[in-house]
Amino acid sequence: MAKQKILFECQHCGLTTPKWMGKCTNCGSWDSFIELNQHQQEVVKQTKSTSGAASKALSINEIVENEVYRYSSLDPELDGVLGGGIVPGSLTLIGGSPGVGKSTLLLKVGSNIASLKKNVLYVTGEESSGQIKLRANRLGSNQDTLYLLSEIRLEQILVELEHRTYDFLIIDSIQTIYSENITSAPGSVTQVRQITFELMRIAKEKDIAIFIIGHITKEGSIAGPRVLEHMVDTVLYFEGDSSQELRILRGFKNRFGPTSEIGVFEMRGDGLVSATDVASRFFSRNSTQPGSALTVIMEGSRPIILEVQALVSESHTANSKRQATGFDTNRLNMLLALLERKLEIPLSGYDVFINITGGIKITETSADLAVLAAIISSFRDRAISKETVFIGEVSLVGDVREVYGLDVRLKEASMQNISKALLAKKPLEKTKIKTFVVDEVTKLLEWY
Repeated sequence: MAKQKILFECQHCGLTTPKWMGKCTNCGSWDSFIELNQHQQEVVKQTKSTSGAASKALSINEIVENEVYRYSSLDPELDGVLGGGIVPGSLTLIGGSPGVGKSTLLLKVGSNIASLKKNVLYVTGEESSGQIKLRANRLGSNQDTLYLLSEIRLEQILVELEHRTYDFLIIDSIQTIYSENITSAPGSVTQVRQITFELMRIAKEKDIAIFIIGHITKEGSIAGPRVLEHMVDTVLYFEGDSSQELRILRGFKNRFGPTSEIGVFEMRGDGLVSATDVASRFFSRNSTQPGSALTVIMEGSRPIILEVQALVSESHTANSKRQATGFDTNRLNMLLALLERKLEIPLSGYDVFINITGGIKITETSADLAVLAAIISSFRDRAISKETVFIGEVSLVGDVREVYGLDVRLKEASMQNISKALLAKKPLEKTKIKTFVVDEVTKLLEWY
């Protein structure tokens, strides 16, 4: 009798190994390996193996380009993040903290698509159909072609998809769905891999656009196995606190469009809707206070004016505090060291706090100059005019360098009636804004 092969699998990333390990060599997780039974091993082999007949390599010039057809979700912000609309046959994952509005947004989108005379199926594994109905009444999302299914068994969901032809499918959430053919618990690597594989097959075969809701961890990543993000076509994350009015939806992966776009939504009584007048929602001109400076960042192709707030206060402890919300703390420490070295500002005995308004996380370096300006403004207790923006990257040697998309940024600032801009280089196009070139950090002191 042949000896049964033993196989262990990491429950975080899906790595398989013939022996148990205390720490996963792929994702670094501790005590995450479990032993798979014979049936689970067959599932792993099935999903990892290639299906169909062997394909033949073709010259790239012989391949016919696939035309990507899209239809609108009737939500301009969601369409922008997706690259222009929903692609039939695509598999999209949406993650976010509890209460941020994932279910609310998708129920509203499902209603919008149903209003276009398309069949929409909303599968809920966490709430009953009656609870979804109450939310639909509040959102005004009752449509004849919007169907609800309270089910957590994959096999029953597949039966319903065979019973009626659907154009749009919502799974809420992937961690609650399980297959009766697999003995492991819902949310495990084996369950999620098999369920996502089946959903991907259904999406491609039946040309159904499928949206999956995923829970996230405290670190902000999708809870459970990372294999889920690799299998889907698009990955979207909600940013911002659920207590805030504005919510930001950012694209991290998109096989059908750009990955750097964001959507700005507003939580109202009638649900999560596209925010209006986004340009002026992330900064305020009501009062001019020390420690505040304006900058313009690029989120994909969209310029956004942000307010950078800084608080510099005398420290009463041996170790001064450096904290940043929406800005990289390591880069903040670098900028503070640069201020002490180049401008001889004694910040070692002061606590420094940085905050980016609106809940946006700055991932580019164009806000460096604004951060320095806000810190100096707070340290000297002198306010900066809200008619000025600071745009520039600061290097370790104290140089201020230009950033991309300068003309687009200045055009957005001009539309908000901003009259001055401190830059590293003059713009190519003519602008109504009066520009001042600041090529060294030491020249910042000339403006205070």
